[in-house]
Amino acid sequence: MKVLLDTHAFLWFMAGDTRLSPKARKVMSDANTELFLSAASVWEMAIKAALGRLVLPVSVGDYIAGKVRNGLHIMPIEWIHAAAVQDMPTHHRDPFDRLIVAQAIAENLPLVSGNRLLKKYGLTLIW
Repeated sequence: MKVLLDTHAFLWFMAGDTRLSPKARKVMSDANTELFLSAASVWEMAIKAALGRLVLPVSVGDYIAGKVRNGLHIMPIEWIHAAAVQDMPTHHRDPFDRLIVAQAIAENLPLVSGNRLLKKYGLTLIW
């Protein structure tokens, strides 16, 4: 199974945070699950780290590089993903979430996210 991770789901999973649902943790922990993180999430994390709203043990670049070495896949932002945002209803205004949703839809991947509002986009949401 392949899944795309919302930024908070990725961070909570890596930190062992109890806010991650048991179902999400089970899917993400399964050795047969391929975890994908959007480049948009890396960008979002870098912005938050620069503003002091996200603290990681190393720089965002080093943190993600370590996760990639351990099997995490980074989903690049393709033009088709960015263009798809234009046709999306405005159920949600956060540009990072909208792009991640567009990627999940375009790539036909379930999205691991606790943001129930994203379900309105008609994608498979795991939580």
